[in-house]
Amino acid sequence: LTESLRRRPFQIVLFDEIEKAHREVSNLLLQVLDEGHLTDSHGRKVDFRNTIIIMTTNLGTRSYDQHPSEYDPDEAMNAVRAHFPPEFINRIDEIIQFNRLKLENMRPIVDIQIKELQSILSDRRITLSMHDDTKKWLALVGFDEQFGARPLKRAIQSHLLNPLSRFILSNAIVDGSIVNVTIDPSKEKLAFDYSLPTQKPDVDESS
Repeated sequence: LTESLRRRPFQIVLFDEIEKAHREVSNLLLQVLDEGHLTDSHGRKVDFRNTIIIMTTNLGTRSYDQHPSEYDPDEAMNAVRAHFPPEFINRIDEIIQFNRLKLENMRPIVDIQIKELQSILSDRRITLSMHDDTKKWLALVGFDEQFGARPLKRAIQSHLLNPLSRFILSNAIVDGSIVNVTIDPSKEKLAFDYSLPTQKPDVDESS
């Protein structure tokens, strides 16, 4: 971390699920949040003043899992205060509580994932065509209120990426192909209809 920041001081640093980190990590962050720098093992001071630090935590979400309708944001904050020392919390500029993802929130995430996939396929000039109903199906299959968007990524991997990879490896889908993805009649998987690129007619250069 310090070596990366020493070379590129303008960064966003994310500590995901900070509550699972060793207590020593919190102690090190105290120095960063208080003084704006961190001393590494070689005695060098690394500047954090141009760095945005984001920390996430799932503390306080257990009560929501058990009784969603009775969820109290203050209880979540109490769980955070019980886990982290006051001097650590007092050095955080802003604490934001996010709502759980709902089904209607999944569709934009599907669009982002499909756009990233299309960017990868564009290297081979493969065009992916997918109607709204297919995207809604992926959002529904990948929706889990408790675990957020992670099941969606697995659903896209299982229902879209894996079949596409098999078609490409078997040369059924080649460079320049157009792949139309629809919902299989069984409603349990996706169907793939792909067309080969059109061949340009040979031009007689002698004429």
